[in-house]
Amino acid sequence: MCGEQTWNTLVEAGFRLGDRFLYRRTPMQRGDDVADLQQRLCTLGFDAGRVDGIFGDGTSRALAEFQRNAGLPVDGIVGGATLGELLRLASRHHDPELISQVRARAERRGAPPTLSGRHVAVGEGGGLGSVTGALRRRLVLGGTRVTELHHPDDSAQAHDANALAVDVFVALRLNPSTSACRTAYWAGTHDESQGGRALAELVQRRLPGTLGIADGGSHGMALPILRETRMPAVLIEVGPASLVVERAAVLAETLAQALGHWADAAAD
Repeated sequence: MCGEQTWNTLVEAGFRLGDRFLYRRTPMQRGDDVADLQQRLCTLGFDAGRVDGIFGDGTSRALAEFQRNAGLPVDGIVGGATLGELLRLASRHHDPELISQVRARAERRGAPPTLSGRHVAVGEGGGLGSVTGALRRRLVLGGTRVTELHHPDDSAQAHDANALAVDVFVALRLNPSTSACRTAYWAGTHDESQGGRALAELVQRRLPGTLGIADGGSHGMALPILRETRMPAVLIEVGPASLVVERAAVLAETLAQALGHWADAAAD
């Protein structure tokens, strides 16, 4: 079915850099052309943040800094002159590492090697309140600050997590039609969340065996809940409902252990 999310993705994929003027506006511009812009800026050393195809404040700041360094009018707009300079300079570089990835690694290494004192958001869209509550109680015992998010809309949960500036976001989703566990982290064409991937893979190695359900694998995806969060985030989909509710405490304990190991590994 071609729903709203599928349609928006198709529209975004139709834009190429130079097809339109790009600038910071509300609602924010989205598309493959924005991702191309972000990738080029990060390649040149101007940190636009995650290469997610969303023209937000980080992209606007990086673009202005690029224009200033290139001797262009600093208007925050990708027009003909700015695009030409981007293409000219980017042609001198061959697959260098993105500055956003370097920054993300440095932030993870600089984070405390424990969850104690850190802020974790746990979100669910319905049916998993007992699990989020059990996970919150388990983490709080270890000195972690936990905020539960129960809004049914993924974008609203991402917005709340960003506003709270949490250190990591765990989204739980119930799939009544399956008896499996699968995890997802944010990944786009040019970039991915390294912290999100590490956490997703940790959870995926532990949870299916603990619950006695099938291993659905760990995947990089561009879902709104992952794309719009500004911190490491993981989406965990589990089922069936009867097993998840019955073993809520076990599920929460396993997730808490995975989060603890994730924090430890980040400092290595």
